[in-house]
Amino acid sequence: MTIFCSHCHRPLQAEMSCLPRRGKQAPGALKPFRSTKSASKARRDQINLELQALRSLLPISVHEKERLSYLHTMALVCLWLRGAQLFPPDLASPAGPALSTELLSLLPGFLLVLSANGKLVYISENVVQVLGLSVVELLAQGDTVFDILDGRACEDARKKLLLAQEEPGREVTFVSEMRTSKAFRLQHGGNRAMAVCGHFTALHWSASPSTAAFLALCTPVTWLPTDSNAGCQDDLFQSTHVLDMTFIDVTESVTYHLGYRREELIGQSWYGLLHPEDADLAAAQHRAVALGAGAAAGTAVLRVLRRDRAWAWLRVSARRDGGGRAITCTSHCLREEEAAYLRARQHRPAPPPAPAAVPPPPGGELSLLAAQLRALADSLSPPAAPPRPWPWPGPGSLHPSPHDAAAPARLLGGAMEAAGPRPRQ
Repeated sequence: MTIFCSHCHRPLQAEMSCLPRRGKQAPGALKPFRSTKSASKARRDQINLELQALRSLLPISVHEKERLSYLHTMALVCLWLRGAQLFPPDLASPAGPALSTELLSLLPGFLLVLSANGKLVYISENVVQVLGLSVVELLAQGDTVFDILDGRACEDARKKLLLAQEEPGREVTFVSEMRTSKAFRLQHGGNRAMAVCGHFTALHWSASPSTAAFLALCTPVTWLPTDSNAGCQDDLFQSTHVLDMTFIDVTESVTYHLGYRREELIGQSWYGLLHPEDADLAAAQHRAVALGAGAAAGTAVLRVLRRDRAWAWLRVSARRDGGGRAITCTSHCLREEEAAYLRARQHRPAPPPAPAAVPPPPGGELSLLAAQLRALADSLSPPAAPPRPWPWPGPGSLHPSPHDAAAPARLLGGAMEAAGPRPRQ
């Protein structure tokens, strides 16, 4: 009896099939393919739904929510979670998001709250007016304060934060450049120097008794011409001087900053208040302003004696007013850290402009060049030797010594003087 294969219907020698049995399947045979495309799509859809739900819970406008990417959404969610952990919503937080826009506009900078390890907890909304970056754009740099600082100052910032953490309530200050928008860097030539002044505060309402937050106010070290409130700051006072820097007028706010009354300073010299080590720098600034070397030359960081015999750091900007008959100084009070930062980057005042060169008379170009060569020879000549005993010049005068470096210039100058001016063609 012929047995046919149940699969291909071919005759077989015995009762068997042409297909391999499951138990004796070849080890290299492929397993049936199972697509996971639908499962991956389902996971992505689930993640998108969760992110959209988180985005809808953020306390920002609908327009800002539409512009958020997934990365920015997660960064904002982490920021708000850290803030809610340190400052629960049922407590009135002094640095919470409940601060009104009117109150923030009165601040000279923006508020910053950090956790004990430097994580960003809160950034006030007016940061865009100082750095040109919104809170969302600033979080794109990173989630710690060291991500938004200049890399060279991160080590100093870490030391100051550790010092403040060891002694809660102690105020520390560090100065560093913070990252800004591209438009800001193109307009002002770089990032903006900010002074971060704050202290750690223990949060007694937190679950952990050792939890603390760093509350800080970040203020610009130098105000820019584009700042609308740069001319009405509380840490400024103005004074007017005659050309020898004698006070003829000063604003009443000088009493708050230096302790002197207005009547005490009128008639006194500005140099009588300066620190002795800063007298040369102030004199150079005075000379540059008097000669009209430009606005940049009229700015200096100086120490001034207060009425209580302490030294105050001032950033003094001077300019000539009143038709050039008076000098007006705008003094900006600084912290010691701010003064050290500006001193390290302070440029020397520009030298006074050189007088215009007088053109040589016609035909006198060779005479002028001969005089210049003789002046060069005199500057290079060695000390004068004792006079020779003979009146006639010796043989050495016609052949200069190889050690006399100025001899060629002297001989060339004498020859050109003897030749006289060349007649014009």
